[in-house]
Amino acid sequence: MKFRVGIGYDVHQLKDGAPFTLGGIQVEHHKGAIGHSDADVLIHSICDALLGAANLADIGTHFPDNDAAYKGIDSKILLKKVGELVIEAGYTIGNIDCTVCLQQPKIKNYIPKMRTAIANTLQVTENQISVKATTTEKLGFVGREEGVSAHVVALLEFSKG
Repeated sequence: MKFRVGIGYDVHQLKDGAPFTLGGIQVEHHKGAIGHSDADVLIHSICDALLGAANLADIGTHFPDNDAAYKGIDSKILLKKVGELVIEAGYTIGNIDCTVCLQQPKIKNYIPKMRTAIANTLQVTENQISVKATTTEKLGFVGREEGVSAHVVALLEFSKG
């Protein structure tokens, strides 16, 4: 099979006073995401999309949230490792398409820096990384500003043999 597609999805709770890491950068806001690592919902979703496309299980299999080694870790470190696993499995990244669901803050001005951070971590071009944002029109946990979610689709191409 020459091409493979993977889907990633993640959710993190938002909490007043917590730092907000999203797409590998810091976002200014009075709330931030909480989790075992740095709670970067976007990078976690990208990891799962890439791992799924390569049939390499999921992020929790490789980086369990009960392992102290990953407590507070920068998710770009996890993404770099996932990128290496994908390459070792014989794939190259075609493109990654991301949607962040977040009521507040508006992240439009942060997206170029996110694309750069993700592309640099995976050693691909920024043209291969798409990041979009949407609200949920004040519906659900995202709309109530209780959490943030991300959906990602990744396309891999088999490059060995």
